[in-house]
Order: sequence, then structure tokens, then C-alpha cells
Amino acid sequence: MKLFQIPNWVSEILTTLAGILFCSFALKSFLIPNKFFDGGVTGISLLLHEIYELNIAWVIVLVNIPFIIMGAFQVNKAFAIKTFLAVIGLGLALHFIPFHAQTSDKLLVSIFGGVFMGIGVGLAIRGGCALDGIEVLALYTGKRISFTISEIILGINIIIFLIAGIELGLPTALYSILTYYTASKAISFVIEGLEEYTGVTIISGESEKIKEQLVMELNKGITVYKGERGFLKDNFDISNPVDIVFTVVTRFEVRRLRNIIHEIDPKAFVFTSTIKEAAGGVLKKRARH
Repeated sequence: MKLFQIPNWVSEILTTLAGILFCSFALKSFLIPNKFFDGGVTGISLLLHEIYELNIAWVIVLVNIPFIIMGAFQVNKAFAIKTFLAVIGLGLALHFIPFHAQTSDKLLVSIFGGVFMGIGVGLAIRGGCALDGIEVLALYTGKRISFTISEIILGINIIIFLIAGIELGLPTALYSILTYYTASKAISFVIEGLEEYTGVTIISGESEKIKEQLVMELNKGITVYKGERGFLKDNFDISNPVDIVFTVVTRFEVRRLRNIIHEIDPKAFVFTSTIKEAAGGVLKKRARH
């Protein structure tokens, strides 16, 4: 029995504040002193700051405003309000918190600047808002042209890094691409967490034993598809009915699952796929802040 549980709105505020601090630290301690860039709206803000010598605190707020307005229509008004307050908070943190440059080593700046930036953006997303409006723009644009959101974001970022390469030199642009890549990986890690779900499909002649072990030993829900196995080159006309078993596990459980299947049927065909979002059924609940 839980004696005390933090209300969701308090948890969201604390998570967002932590995200703001991480982003501010990444910008003032790594990226800005070394004239490095990130992708998205943050990258646009950093470009304007470097080229026109504008105050980054003001620029990052003003550049995000159009995307926040889009968010009110593309997502909802509550999201837009929370995002606006978070961006204002980021601007205030950049203006008032005296973070200092940590290093001038380009590799360290590109990697750890991206890591801290990604952690900050990821925490803000878990708090129910966004510190970068690029995905809102991609969502808006994607409804009007035949490109995916990922392709639109990639296209926008290519333009940002091309401009950075022309204005500030190719090495800076290349290191900034590494920063963006690192940040995107950190964002995924923060959002998905250690317990990212994995879908596992099993095709085996011992499917009955495997099903029993999945349910009774691992306490997993399963889905069974009816299929046929065989169709080999030497005897293509010969096939047998088979139950194709599908289940969802966390990444920590994949190795144990493989070992159980191998003990039952070493020749079982098993393949996995990453699942970005899953809910319901008998899934193990992830911790959400």
C-alpha cells in the first residue's frame, strides 16, 4: 500500500523543470560557448544567435511562438499552454542561471552537449510539453504534403546544418550533426526508458510447450496465429499446420525468453521487433514520472 503518491500535475511540473535545467545547462555550458548547433527550432535559434548576435534567451522564446500556436490547433490548447510556459522557463533559465563553459574539446562538446540536451527535451516531453516545436511543424506540414514526419524533420535539419556549414565552417556543422544524433538517442532513451517493449514472434513445432512456458513461467499474454510451416526447396509440396506465437516483453526479458525457447526447441525460428508504444492487456506497467 502506497502511503504517499505525488499528484500527476506535480510530477509533470517537476519533470519539466528538470528538463529546462538540463537544456539550459547543455546550451550555456557546451553548445553556445563553442558555437555548436542542434537540430530543430533550437538549431534555428542558435543560428540566429550566432549570425546576428541576438540574445539567445529572447530568440529561443520568439522562434518557438509560431510552433506553439500551431500546437494549439494540431495537438490541443493545454499542450500549447504548457509548452509556452516551459519555453518561457527555458528563456529565463538561459538569462539568469550562470552556467559556465565546461570544455572546449569539440568531441566532448558534441557528445555531452547532445546528451544533456536530449535528456532535457525528453524530460519535457514526459512532462507533457515540448521545448522544441519542430515536430509540431512536421505534423502540420505532413498533412499537406506526401512526406512522413521523420522525412520532414530530416529535411529541415539538413537545411539548418547546411546554413551552419556555410556560415561557420564545415567542421562545426559536422560536429553539430553528431550533437543532434546524440541528442535524438538521449531523447528516445528518456522517453522509452530502460523497459522499451519488444515484440517476439515464435514459429516452432513445439508451440504448445512454448505457449505453456510463456504463460505459466513468464506470466506473459500471448496471441496465436494459425499458419503453416515447411515449404522447403526439396519438398515444397509438404507443409504442416503450426501455431505462430506472438508476445511482448521488455528488453531485459528477451534473453531469458530466448533461453526458454532454445531449451524447448533449438531449431525454433524467433525474431524480434521494437515496439514504440504499447498499452492494455497484461503488459508489465512501465514507471512513468
